[in-house]
Amino acid sequence: MNKRPQLAAALSEAKRNDCAVVVAKLDRLSRDVAFISALMAKRTPFIVAELGADVSPFMLHIYAAVAEQERAMISQRTKDALAAVKAPGVRLGNPQIRKAQKAAAERRTAIADGFASNVLPIIREIQATGASMRETAAGLNARGIPTARGGTWAATQISDILKHSVV
Repeated sequence: MNKRPQLAAALSEAKRNDCAVVVAKLDRLSRDVAFISALMAKRTPFIVAELGADVSPFMLHIYAAVAEQERAMISQRTKDALAAVKAPGVRLGNPQIRKAQKAAAERRTAIADGFASNVLPIIREIQATGASMRETAAGLNARGIPTARGGTWAATQISDILKHSVV
């Protein structure tokens, strides 16, 4: 579930609202028999539109096993195809990876600088009242201003923005 936060959120929301999770195909839920079995054992309601609401647990297990086998076959086909391409000496990946990484880092920095320049006047306004870093973070949170990643503010983030501000 850690690798699938949207699924975890959907299952949690369904449990909270006492309703089923609906997926188009079973393999969109999972290609792991154990995972499907665990959901069924926990009586977590889910409906597979392709199979209908009244599909039997036995058939769900069968379809889950088929999906798991398909996952293994896809993996093997991919490995075989990559090996076939590599055999004559073809190098895979971006030949200009360093350039791409540098461009990506520059883009992330520009986005972070833009966000910081937008929020810096608000931080300065709050700090003008004598607020500490922690109080400034609380002030931003109270105003409903999310962090760059949509979270809540902490004193460390305020400190980082102030250290890196050019103004």
